[in-house]
Formats: sequence, structure tokens, C-alpha cells
Amino acid sequence: MQVTRYIIFILIFVFSVFLVKSQDFSGGVMAGVAGSQVAGDIIYTGADTLGLYGFHKAGIFAGGFVSLQISEHSAFQMELEFFQKGSRENPDSSNNYNQYLFRVNYIELPVFYQYIVNKRFKIEAGPSLGFLVGYYEEKDYYEIKGGNRPASVTFQLNAGLYVYISSHFAVNVRTNNSMLNIRSDNATGDILRIFPGNYGQFNDCLNFSLFYHFKPAPGW
Repeated sequence: MQVTRYIIFILIFVFSVFLVKSQDFSGGVMAGVAGSQVAGDIIYTGADTLGLYGFHKAGIFAGGFVSLQISEHSAFQMELEFFQKGSRENPDSSNNYNQYLFRVNYIELPVFYQYIVNKRFKIEAGPSLGFLVGYYEEKDYYEIKGGNRPASVTFQLNAGLYVYISSHFAVNVRTNNSMLNIRSDNATGDILRIFPGNYGQFNDCLNFSLFYHFKPAPGW
């Protein structure tokens, strides 16, 4: 974790230099909520296992961004985010009253290509790296200790849509999906992404957030 902290510090420093020093870049802040699940996760219920499905885990999503418009319809954007992901199963009759919570926190660094449709709409896509800063896991309200630790570094693909309500404010909807497993645990072995043998558990998230541009957004 010590190495991860150094990497996060360097990323924050580089991000701050871009934001403060560059006259060509514009920047801002964002905050919202993420609905997440972990594809491939299961919980053990006595002799059986229970697969978990659905974006039931709400988490915090917040950070800052810098963007550079390179043409009338094109821009690049880099962000630095705190991103809370995981999965949740609330006890009820359908799951035999089993409870589970997995909360995993990242500092994430995405880079986007953005297509400016017009001043009201913008679409985006790009990769991101996530750096683990903490996690917590419990079953039936008891903390699970000594389990399979999530990976310290993750890789995601993102895609999103902006709807601008003014020259400074936009509502953003975005997907964020792990391409490399965050843990190798997967009793069924049926979740595979990108590379042969890349089985395990994967974060899947839907973000809903509000972006604020310090300067008028590209296209205005």
C-alpha cells in the first residue's frame, strides 16, 4: 500500500500542475453517486452458494477534471476521482435472509475522448486506472477478515453522456466497467473479460453526477 500512496500523490501533483499552470486547459469539479455491483461474486449459504446480481450498492463519486478542446467537436479530458464501488445483498425471503456487503474504495484516473455534439450534449469514452485505498467486507453483519484482498491496481473502460443545463453545469451519466479482475474468486468460473484466463470478479458501475466548469464548457 505504501507504493500505491506514492503513486496517488504523484497523480494528484501532476493533475494540480495541469489545472493551475496551463492556460489552454479548462477545469472543474464533479460529485455524484455510483450504483455498483461485482460481476462474478457469490456468497456461501450453508451447503449452497448464492450469486449476487443488480446495482444495489450505492457509493460516493467525487473529484476534479481538466479538459482541452482540440477542435470544434473534439476534446480530451483527464479526471482525478474518489470512487466507491462494491456490492450489497440485503436480507429477505428470496435469499433466505442472507446479508452481504463489500465496499471497495479507489482513487481513479480516467482519460476521455469527448465528442461535442452541440452546446447541450457531449458523449465520451476512455480508459481509467484505479488505485485501491481501502476495502471492507461483511456477511450477516460480521466483518470478514483475512479474505481475498482486492487488486491494488485496476483497469476500466468508461462511456458517458453529458446534458448541459447551462454553460457551467452539466448532468453526466456514465458506465464504468472493470476489464481485469479485481479478485480471482469465482466459484462458477463463468465471468471472463478480455484475456484468456481472466476469470474472477469485476466491478460494474453506473454513475450519476453533476459537473461544474470553472470556465464556460467547450461548445458554449
